[in-house]
This record gives sequence, C-alpha cells and structure tokens, in this order.
Amino acid sequence: MPYQPKKPINDMTMDELIADLRQRKEYLKRGGDPKVQEKMHKEGMLTARERIDKLLDPGTFVEIDMFVTHHAVGLGMEGKEVPADGIITGYGEIGGRGVYLYSQDYSVMSGAVGRWGGSKLVRMYDLAYAKGAPVIAICHGTGARLQEAAWGNTGGGVAFGMQFNRIARYSGAIPQIALMMGDNGGGGVYGPGMCDFIIATKRTNMFIAGPPTVKSAISEEISAEELGGAEMHAKVSGVVHVLAEDDEDCLKKCRELLSFLPVSCREALPIFKTGDDPNRLCPELAKIVPDVPRRPFDVHEVIKRIVDSGYFFEIQTDYCKNLIIGFTRFDGQTVGLVASNTKYNSGAITWDAAEKGARFIRFCDCFNIPLVFIGDSPAYMVGSNQERHGMIARGSSMVFATAEATVPKIAVCIRRTTTAASYSLGALPIGGDLVFFWPAKEVTGFGPEIVTDVIYRKQIAASENPVEARKLKIEQVARELGDVYDMAAWEQCNDVIEPAETRIVIIKALKMLKNKVAFQPQKKYGNIPL
Repeated sequence: MPYQPKKPINDMTMDELIADLRQRKEYLKRGGDPKVQEKMHKEGMLTARERIDKLLDPGTFVEIDMFVTHHAVGLGMEGKEVPADGIITGYGEIGGRGVYLYSQDYSVMSGAVGRWGGSKLVRMYDLAYAKGAPVIAICHGTGARLQEAAWGNTGGGVAFGMQFNRIARYSGAIPQIALMMGDNGGGGVYGPGMCDFIIATKRTNMFIAGPPTVKSAISEEISAEELGGAEMHAKVSGVVHVLAEDDEDCLKKCRELLSFLPVSCREALPIFKTGDDPNRLCPELAKIVPDVPRRPFDVHEVIKRIVDSGYFFEIQTDYCKNLIIGFTRFDGQTVGLVASNTKYNSGAITWDAAEKGARFIRFCDCFNIPLVFIGDSPAYMVGSNQERHGMIARGSSMVFATAEATVPKIAVCIRRTTTAASYSLGALPIGGDLVFFWPAKEVTGFGPEIVTDVIYRKQIAASENPVEARKLKIEQVARELGDVYDMAAWEQCNDVIEPAETRIVIIKALKMLKNKVAFQPQKKYGNIPL
C-alpha cells in the first residue's frame, strides 16, 4: 500500500514530523514488489540495497535523491508508486576511499529507467567528477521505461543520452566500473559498454535486444544465454572483463579491482605493501621456460613468481588467451601487466588480442599506471582470416597504444619477441623506457624460416633435394641472424639478465622511472585506429 501520513504535515508537531520522515524513508527503502525480491533471493541474487551494503565499507553509504519519483501521466502511470524512481543513488567508501554509485532496483518496474531516475544517476557522474572519485554502476534492468513513452523524447531515453554524454566526457578522468548483476537490455547496456570495466555474474544476460525482438526483426530464434549470456560475453565477444560466480563474488571482485586503481587521474596510485621481499630472486624461472625456443608453455607460471605474493588480477581471462592483461604489484606498486602466452596461438597477436591489449594499455596510460610487458611472441598472426577482420587497422591499434602511452614502459623478453609483436610489447624503438632480454636462442626480427623462404626460395626449389637444402639453409640463416648479444650490441635491449633477476630488475626500473616526464606534441588527442 502507498504510504499515507496520519495527518497533514501542516498539522504535525516537530516530533510528529520526525516520526513521519522516518516512516517515509523506511517505506522507500522497502523497494518495489516484495514478490520480485523474494524471487531474486531464491535465485541467489541480492536486492538493490543489499548490493550497496555488501559493496561499501560498513556504515559509509549516504543516499541522495531518495524522494525523487516519476512525474509521468498516461499508460497507467497516474498515481503509480515508484520508490526512488527505481534507482538508488549516493556515495560511500570502499577501502576507506570515496566512491559514487547507483543501483537499479529490479523490484521497481523491472529496473526500467525513467526520466527522473535517469536524472539521478547522471547527477552521480557530475558529483563524482567534481570530487575526483570512481563511479560504480550496479545494473539490473530492462532499459528505458516504456510507460513514459507518452512523454515523447523526455522519458528514459533522454536520460540515457545524458548518461552516455557523462561517461564519455569523464572517461580517463575517473574510473568507471559497471557491475552486471541480472538481465540487462536496450539502452541499459550501452552505458556499461562505454565504461572502463564490466564485471558480470554468470546468471546475467545482456543484449541490445532480447530474443523476442531478434526473432521479430531478423527471424532468428535463439536463447537468451546464447544471445547475450555473461559467459558468452566473457569468452566470445570480450564485452565482459571479469566473470563472477554470483552477486557476492561480483561485489568482491569490484573491491579487488578498485584496490589497484587511483580514485581519479589527478591522484597517486595506492601503495599496498605485501611484505614480499623486493630483492627476492626467482631461480625457478630458468626451469619453467622450455629450452626449446618454440615449445609452448603457460606464461602465468612466470607471472605468479615475479609479482608480489603471486597475486595477479587478470582482465578478460577467457578471451583471446594468447594475450594476457591485468593488474598486479611490484613492491607494493600497481602496474598494468601485458604478456603474450605461447600456450595459445603460439603467443602470436591476433586482431582481437591487439584490440584487447590496446584498450587496456590506454586505460593504464589514462590513470598513470606503469606498464610491464612480458614478451614471447613470434609475430602478429597472418592469414586471410586476420586480414578479413581488419588486421592492418585493428592489429595496429596495440602498436599505436603502446607508442602513445607516456607512463613508464618496462619490457622483459623471455624468449623471442619479433617483428610488430615487439613493438606492441614495449620495444625500445616504439618508446619503451627499459628493455631486458633473457638469454635466448631466437631474438631476430623475422624467424630463420621466413627469411630463408623469402630470400632463398628459388635457390632451394632448384636444388636436387629441396627439403634437405631448406633445412641446411635455415641453419645457416639462424647463425647469420645473430643472437641476444648481437641485439644488445645493436642497442635493441638495455641489458641481458638472468631469469632469476627479473623481479628485482623490474622493481628497480619502476623506482628509477617513477617521476618520468614524457614529451607530447601539442594536440587534442590522437586518432587511434578503431
């Protein structure tokens, strides 16, 4: 039942006014349909307010605009109770640092966004930018509220447009994280798609149009999970950056991610001392990487041994596994780590892996997060499939991002990192600050097979035994191309280091580059190939 005061406000004493205020707030905090809330609990989900309470430090949430509601008429909206207009907004703390957030209440008209609720969430962005604090969007809704369509372009649609404007305007100034914690569709997914990171629960489906609309529009019959399930988006489309088991895991992962980030581009990175010795050697690294140059292995085994306490927060774990990205720490210092992984596609950089790397590199550069590259890649992937997906433009996005980044860039080549792959992974010519090589058997710009087949193909074809001739020529070319010490002599790296020294060398490099000042031409911004 709608809240009804016991008597008109003008007839109340102060004590009665205070009691009335408390009752009104308590009524609004109950949210919408209790049956919907009960169903959410049965499905293992939290309600909108429970999500806020679990995410923030206890007792820090301050709600604003609680009493805002719709002003629509027509289509059954006259006199309709819509608590908080379906969106809870406010601010609080995570790890003692301020954040702004909003949480869509699915129990209120399926979380659909109306004009005034949308205005509330837009206000969050303006306040967050003014303060210099992240925005957390807890998303669970069906898009724009159709019941306000009678008001033309003044309903939820215009609110989304205002939100998109703020997301784009404040991108790179404050971190923006979307938590997808239930079905989301229509205009409600474009905003999250523009955010820096999306963390989604496994039970989430998200799409610009659901199965019924798809069937009507293009006659395609498909389930919600196949069309826009979180696992599909984590593995196939790459839209989901971090996949969570459930609501509580999603909120926990958000707190973890924020622990690596500054609250804004104007603030310093958080320092989190783990007690891991900065002078710790890693002798086991020499045995982890195979002696055979082209035998694949999982570079995660290298990462977890060199970083603080083996802790690596990976982004897009199941998407384009040939390239690894994520946040970690060296002696308490946050870094963005980018590594090729020969376990998948031999570590070659594909068009989609390049876009994955480029977006992450640009985020780190926006927020002054140093970059550490771990290189072991034969090249960019070649072939008709790559060309037809736009490798020339999409692949070069990672080269562009690496060259453009002004943060400290430290690269360690653990085996071979050749051709354009070396530029994507922080080589000196592209603007890498410090580049170190492990003792390696193959370090050339092109592998000996490619050089042999291009330069000597006619000579080999004319020989009596082309197979044997090619084998001998490859061995000859490999000797002529030089080794890691030739690379050092040609100043293609700054030092050749023992694998065991890798952690120590990276930490010292980060300290030396702490106050790096980079030259930037006067311009508005670069036009990265998209």
